[in-house]
Amino acid sequence: MLFAFTFFIIFAFVKHKKTKYMKKTFLSILLISLFFVMNSAYAQDKVYENEYLVKVGDMAPDFTLELTDGSTFTLSEQRGKVVMLQFTAGWCGVCRKEMPFIERDIWLRHKDNKDFVLVGIDREETKEEIEAFVKKVGTTYPIAMDVNADVFASYALRNSGITRNILIDRDGRIVMLTRLYKEDEFASLVERIDSMLAE
Repeated sequence: MLFAFTFFIIFAFVKHKKTKYMKKTFLSILLISLFFVMNSAYAQDKVYENEYLVKVGDMAPDFTLELTDGSTFTLSEQRGKVVMLQFTAGWCGVCRKEMPFIERDIWLRHKDNKDFVLVGIDREETKEEIEAFVKKVGTTYPIAMDVNADVFASYALRNSGITRNILIDRDGRIVMLTRLYKEDEFASLVERIDSMLAE
């Protein structure tokens, strides 16, 4: 497609190179067009597996969000700790399935460990909707409110699905990314958290 587009611009340039002004105009159009086409292709390359915009080894994008209890959470303030982010929503059936396992196998085991932080990040729901859904699911770990899904969109394509878990090391780098709820993958997540906290 890029080749065909370039050929069209060059053909138009050759056909209309009657004046110096036309020559400069078409050359400018060619350069600008190529810039946008290449920039678009480069941006598409930045979408990784499962529609993530980040990958293992990347620094986790920083953010500050309000929690349902009224306090605020800033990711960069958690340096020196193992951090797990869980993107969720009340309308997500897979999230509802996974969250009790997060509660039992991760949160209740590590909630008193000062070197561990777990935060659920609910997208595009009100505080009242979140509280009702969390009560129904029966989880107790903190939930942040990503009202416009802007934080979610810094980690994955805005319209892509959840649930997603992101495990971040003490230096702020992503060490694991999950998508949906798969027993084997979830078990690996639990083991990875255990081993990181044992270091």
